[in-house]
Amino acid sequence: MTTLPPPEPRSFLEEVQAATPGDSRLLMCIQCGTCGGSCPSAKDMDHSPRHIFALIRAEMREEVFTSNTPWYCVSCYYCMARCPQDVHITDIMYTLKNMSIDSEFEEAKNGSDLAHAFAHNVDTYGRSFEFGLATRHYLRHQTSTLLKKAQMGIGMLMKGRLELTPDKIEGMDQLKTILKKAKELEAER
Repeated sequence: MTTLPPPEPRSFLEEVQAATPGDSRLLMCIQCGTCGGSCPSAKDMDHSPRHIFALIRAEMREEVFTSNTPWYCVSCYYCMARCPQDVHITDIMYTLKNMSIDSEFEEAKNGSDLAHAFAHNVDTYGRSFEFGLATRHYLRHQTSTLLKKAQMGIGMLMKGRLELTPDKIEGMDQLKTILKKAKELEAER
């Protein structure tokens, strides 16, 4: 009886491609930079999307999973609309968020914590509560920048652009029904 050799371990690139629904077209990235130039959140990202893709190809898991780039993606799809190669950038960012949560790198949990806090606000109030979300995040993960951000927050409060207390939306029962159904559908996957 002949035994087959064990399968070759997957590359990081293959893992990301396999975990991304549909055809990610990640291999099609030509490193043109259109994605980063199109992104409204690019100035806050520590790596542009094309740099993240280069890190994936270079097997640099820790750098990818500890990057804030996937967490700053606002899923506006502007990068995908402008990508000359039709790379599914937003879908890949979503995949990287999920993979980083399951990674062994503790720094990757910062973005996950922010995402869970945001989801909790939506579950509780039907919308984001920016003051509470930002305060929680900066107290837990970025205490060194809290004073700088607090100055901006005070300015927003003074101009009526930020609320100190959360407001629930009307029709919370309907939203809870929708969210419950979404969670049921997700569990079936």
